[in-house]
Amino acid sequence: MNAMFNRVDVTAISFLFAANLFGQSPAPSVSRASSPSLSPSPSATPSTEQIINSLGEADLQAAIALLKSNFTNPEAITDMELNRATLQGLLVRLPGGLLLVPVHENAPAEQATPFYSEIFEGHIGYLRFGALDNGNLKELDKKLQDFGPKKVDAVIVDLRGSATNDFASAAEFEKRFCPKGKTLFSMRKPGSRQDRAFSSDRDPSFQGFVVVLTDADTSGGAEVLAAVLRLYDKALVIGQPSAGRAVEYSDLPLPSGKVLRVASAEAVMPDGQPLFPGGVKPDLPVEMSVADKRQIFHQSEKGMSQFVYETERPHLNEAALIAGTNPELDIPDVQRRNRGGEKPPLRDSVLQRALDVVTSLEIYQKR
Repeated sequence: MNAMFNRVDVTAISFLFAANLFGQSPAPSVSRASSPSLSPSPSATPSTEQIINSLGEADLQAAIALLKSNFTNPEAITDMELNRATLQGLLVRLPGGLLLVPVHENAPAEQATPFYSEIFEGHIGYLRFGALDNGNLKELDKKLQDFGPKKVDAVIVDLRGSATNDFASAAEFEKRFCPKGKTLFSMRKPGSRQDRAFSSDRDPSFQGFVVVLTDADTSGGAEVLAAVLRLYDKALVIGQPSAGRAVEYSDLPLPSGKVLRVASAEAVMPDGQPLFPGGVKPDLPVEMSVADKRQIFHQSEKGMSQFVYETERPHLNEAALIAGTNPELDIPDVQRRNRGGEKPPLRDSVLQRALDVVTSLEIYQKR
């Protein structure tokens, strides 16, 4: 990330402003008559961003100079506008790394999402960490202790609702699964002589098979947690890419009172690989609406099984005929309406895939 901030060419972003001005005019088309060997295709036309990224320093400087001397509205190409375009371009090109906020806004408050757990199939633990705070860490310790006597040998760690800017707290969650003495990750800050390293100082509480669930709501320290579990526990990551914000922010005041929030330190894995801005990519991608997931989490107080397992619909059979009843008429109104073409019940396709993977591996190992 430090290289990204240090090497971004301000002139390149200024040219983004100019490109947007010119982008309002239609691009010249290629005539089939004059160039019969060319087959015009929308996919063959480079985007504005691709064109800008292909320009070297000489092209960028020449473009700005030509723009200043030839554009029909010289007042639009002032140094003030170029500076605004530069900042606007940086905000676009560095998503998650740079934010401009009013003075009255503080850093985004972390949601106090609760811890939740469940056991599937008698031996598969499901742990939704929620907020990576001290209260949920204590809940995790209790559940991991309970898993031993219940012979839980596989755990699904759901980080789809987890986000934190407290990387020390995230490291505590990692220690419950990672070997003692191992470096978990480091925080790297430009200009700092030494990275701030986090290591495990305790024996893990669980050493079975681990599956991790992620999506765009997995952010900050939760992204590091997912990556560390994959590194040391060979955890399989299922779902969608994480947010790509495994960074610490610094709030820098501007003369007007507004605040420039800058990603000032980034999380780096033991092999030196940063998680910003790419985030954690799943080993097994599974598409699912974030809105549906949030609704499921909100309704999961009665268990996650209802969002995973299909409820078999009762059918008319011989026993019902003898008894003079029809179970198809006795099904709840909700199920009957669903049969009539209304919106189907919510299903957690990501968790379902994780359970399928664990079950498949179990069957394979017993052969």
